[in-house]
Amino acid sequence: MALLHVEFFSEVLGMCTSMDVILPQQTHGQIGMEGIAVEGQYKTMYLLHGMSDNQTIWQRRTSIERYVSKLGIAVVMPTTYLGFYTDTTYGMNYWKFISEELPQICREFFPRMSTRREDTLAAGLSMGGYGAWKLGLRASDTFGAAASLSGALDIVDDFKRNEHESPHMVPIFNGIFGSAQQLEGSDNDLLKLADDLASAQQRPRLYAWCGTEDFLYQGNLKAWDHIKKLGYDLTCEQSTGDHQWKYWDEKIQDVLRWWLKIDMDLT
Repeated sequence: MALLHVEFFSEVLGMCTSMDVILPQQTHGQIGMEGIAVEGQYKTMYLLHGMSDNQTIWQRRTSIERYVSKLGIAVVMPTTYLGFYTDTTYGMNYWKFISEELPQICREFFPRMSTRREDTLAAGLSMGGYGAWKLGLRASDTFGAAASLSGALDIVDDFKRNEHESPHMVPIFNGIFGSAQQLEGSDNDLLKLADDLASAQQRPRLYAWCGTEDFLYQGNLKAWDHIKKLGYDLTCEQSTGDHQWKYWDEKIQDVLRWWLKIDMDLT
């Protein structure tokens, strides 16, 4: 595999930003790992970070490069800081960046990345799980599948809970979404987006996992039930676990197997 650290200018954000990109490479001489390359276009996973992190975190906390080495796919790991993959009320258009500009830039920089929605996955954890499902539900013409690990899938409830349990987070959420009343039923509310897309022919495949001890577990159950009733192609899984990397390192392998419809050991 090749790992590229890319600094580039975003016209949408009006500033320089960063992404790390893994590209397939055929290798035989590396100790402890063998890479494969594929002919034609690369399937691409956009892998999103959580609230406290940036584009480096999936490499620092997991073996993502090793997991994809046998798959011949590309992985794009961008940063949007603490912006919840949203066009914020304070004027930073992280949604337009992640949903429109970033895929266009990646496909210009790396022409072998597939432009087919069937070949394009959004995945992420926590805040990134919210962002991944948002890409699937609001940009389904680009992202044919979306996977959430411990995602903030009921963002309205999360906002309201913070008002009572974590008041220091309220100014941050206000800056991103406005008030809880403005958020509910808006294009940043995943349950509303699922309703809007329910009758469309082009709907994403969805995956979710959450640990039963996670503080976001109840919100996941609510979102899964809502999505199931709308008839989406949803795979949802739960097991013992809370909000930490030892689970996400394991479950990102399940995401890859689910997306690619394969049954193989990636370790």
